[in-house]
Amino acid sequence: MIDNIGFVIGDISRLIRRTFDKRARAIGVTRAQWRVLTWLKRHEGTNQSALADRLELDAMTLCRMVDRLQDAQLIERRRDPEDRRAWQLFLTTKGVALSDQLEPIGEQLLQEALADMPGKDRERLLALLELFRSNLQSIDEADADRKRSAHG
Repeated sequence: MIDNIGFVIGDISRLIRRTFDKRARAIGVTRAQWRVLTWLKRHEGTNQSALADRLELDAMTLCRMVDRLQDAQLIERRRDPEDRRAWQLFLTTKGVALSDQLEPIGEQLLQEALADMPGKDRERLLALLELFRSNLQSIDEADADRKRSAHG
């Protein structure tokens, strides 16, 4: 069974992304755009380097994406007061409005996916997934610490 957990989680993630993408395209948003908009809505002021790391994109790919989003007046760059070379990213009013349109699309999709699951099972599923994520974060941090120690 353990061998199948990773596959099932990966497949669920793929299906959520694919279905959400189809629905988001109806309002003119690509997957890359909604990922950036959603992340910035939650973490405004993130610099481009940190955002690239978080979204697992190379810096140049993200830079081009940010350029397009800025041209569309969805985000704005502001100089980082702590680092003159860095830019912080913020949603514009138009970006917030578009992000607000995306939220109900995601919420509706998740409600449909959970339709036949009783409330207690939903709560238990969320608790188990949060534990799973927490364990993986701890593993990731421990691996990073070991790597730093080996190179340090």
